[in-house]
Amino acid sequence: MKKKLPVYLLLTVLAVIMLYPLLWLIGASFKTNREIFSSVWFMPPRIELSVYKNAWETVTPYTMGHYFLNTFGIILPKTIFAVTSSVLVAYGFARFDFPLKRLFFAFLMGGMLMPSIVTLLPMYLLWSEVGLLDTYIPLTVPSLFACEGMFVFILIQFFKGIPKEFDEAARIDGCGTFRTLIYVLVPCIKPAIISVAVFSFLWTMNDFLTPLIMIRSVDRYPVSLALRLSVDSTGQGYEQRKIIAMSVIGLIPSVAVFFAAQKKFVSGITAGGLSG
Repeated sequence: MKKKLPVYLLLTVLAVIMLYPLLWLIGASFKTNREIFSSVWFMPPRIELSVYKNAWETVTPYTMGHYFLNTFGIILPKTIFAVTSSVLVAYGFARFDFPLKRLFFAFLMGGMLMPSIVTLLPMYLLWSEVGLLDTYIPLTVPSLFACEGMFVFILIQFFKGIPKEFDEAARIDGCGTFRTLIYVLVPCIKPAIISVAVFSFLWTMNDFLTPLIMIRSVDRYPVSLALRLSVDSTGQGYEQRKIIAMSVIGLIPSVAVFFAAQKKFVSGITAGGLSG
């Protein structure tokens, strides 16, 4: 125990350093503008919960609850689509041989290296031509086509780590290709699937630019746009703590999802790195 004490102390210090920005954010939500900029200490001189009531109501005709519903209306289908399509594509790359497989895999890797902002203008023009702007379709439907190469790559590494004898045993028992995937392989890669789902959730929750371009109506804004809208609509002298309180409220789903899936998420990432 004494030998491990310095390690525990070092980890505790690092944990405090990592968590301090979050603690400061929570503390700053109770401070005035002057107090926020006059000290880096996170503890507020007073705690007034009314600021969170005002933050929940926002400065728009809609509450944060409305924007959360909009956000989950994007996140849930997008995450389901991303996980399903990525599993199917990764299964094909990992378990089957087909013409031009290496070329398609090279395209997949190239897509991982391409900045997402490069595709925004073509996507905007495409959805504008078919008249589907200002809907959630441009934000969710592309995930049906495994557009996140990183997700596919992670799942491929997991599939390759599963012995092919599992597939052969399933076929002997009468399972077809699809049933082998669902009943044999998917349970084996559950940590990877949870990791992909968490990544998709967090990235979508934090996405600002894509909804800004695709959605025009305020009543369809997600939380990320609602925060920015609140800053603009209050002018130069806006109350900083109200915006910070809205940010804290907006962080709650991401923090809750991460901690709920923490063990599976970490094991999925580490196992994927080792198998790669």
